[in-house]
Amino acid sequence: MYFDSHAHLDDEKFDEDRHEVIEGLKKRGICGVIDPGDSIDSSKKAVELAEEYDFIYAAVGIHPHEAGEVKDEDMDILASMASHPKVVAIGEIGLDYYYDFSPKDRQKEEFINQIELAYRLDLPIIIHDRDAHGDMVDIIKDHRDMIKGGVMHCFSGSWELAKVFMDYGFYIALGGSVTFKNARRPVEVAQNIPLDRLLIETDSPYMTPVPYRGQRNDPGYVSLVAQRIGELRNMNGEDIGYITAQNIPKAFPKVSTPIQS
Repeated sequence: MYFDSHAHLDDEKFDEDRHEVIEGLKKRGICGVIDPGDSIDSSKKAVELAEEYDFIYAAVGIHPHEAGEVKDEDMDILASMASHPKVVAIGEIGLDYYYDFSPKDRQKEEFINQIELAYRLDLPIIIHDRDAHGDMVDIIKDHRDMIKGGVMHCFSGSWELAKVFMDYGFYIALGGSVTFKNARRPVEVAQNIPLDRLLIETDSPYMTPVPYRGQRNDPGYVSLVAQRIGELRNMNGEDIGYITAQNIPKAFPKVSTPIQS
């Protein structure tokens, strides 16, 4: 059984067959999915999916791409949604300097606002960090007393950087990039990370693993991520799936669904 720690099933790319995809996941060995919001609207949709399906959980948050559009009332709206019993984290939040769709100062401001929100609500955070490692480490260091743990989603940094984030209490989530031909950093992390700090994800509908790269991703492909990590560690991919599923309730204490052996 595999638990996809990060998939955007609310994304418009699933509009034509969302329920068919979701209803087929258990047959493909998926025991759970966390759907993180990246805006107010997508957070609402993630909560609705979590209400409809017993094995789907939601996170609510505003992605750095949307930071420039945040309104004064949005933190109150997120707080209200986060009171739902199946909302397990604040996320997807963080910094993205690769696309730079929002001004960096606004990205940092809204990231910090959502760290503070998670602290008030006693929730972990799901972090997006792309080409912003220096500012990310600085913000986490400055707010370490407010952070209740969380996940570095779709981790793209070095093994040395992964150790820094683990020192601050974060889990490291690896996705489809670990299967890519020229992947170096994700492979290094996969080979070295303690298994009790590892999660797997798809980031559906993006980051589709080999051999389906270029097609739409979905949580059923998280088994391919587990298989690749298993190959890199001389382990069975199913064992990677089981271990990472066991880590989910530790990273997200509101996930209560038992993971069966």
